[in-house]
Amino acid sequence: MEYAIDLLKILLPAGIVLYGMYLVVISFLAKEREKLIVELKTQNSQTILPIRLQAAERLCLLLERISPNNLVRRSNPGSLTAAELHAQLLHEVREEFNHNFSQQVYFSEQTWEAVKNAVENVNTIINQSRQSVAAEASGMELARAIFSKSLEQNNDAVSYALKQVKSEINIYF
Repeated sequence: MEYAIDLLKILLPAGIVLYGMYLVVISFLAKEREKLIVELKTQNSQTILPIRLQAAERLCLLLERISPNNLVRRSNPGSLTAAELHAQLLHEVREEFNHNFSQQVYFSEQTWEAVKNAVENVNTIINQSRQSVAAEASGMELARAIFSKSLEQNNDAVSYALKQVKSEINIYF
């Protein structure tokens, strides 16, 4: 019996010390893990933030380029027929959108939907304007129809999409 008590006197403090060391090591490893996670997040933000900013710039440029006023001004409506201008404008909008399609990775679903809606809205304006002019109309008549249809829009989808992109980028600053 005395032997068991002596053994217990030795093992109990050793067990307590061992358990204490275990807690210290676990705590140290948890803090090191947290430190590594913070470092990784910092490195990721240093890498991804410039890419996100570049993506936002590209989306803003896309939206500015496809706005009906800028789109018509870049084309030469005076030298084209309405049908030619219509085809050219739709082609430019499609090309701009396809060129920037990969930017959706860097934005929320809501912002990307706003961009897609803006593109669809511009296509709708162009198509409705084409239907409102005569078949043999000049490009200038179609351009006027596009300008007037664009002014009629109460909720400008391009402006809304621009606001969405800018507000999402403001989250990071």
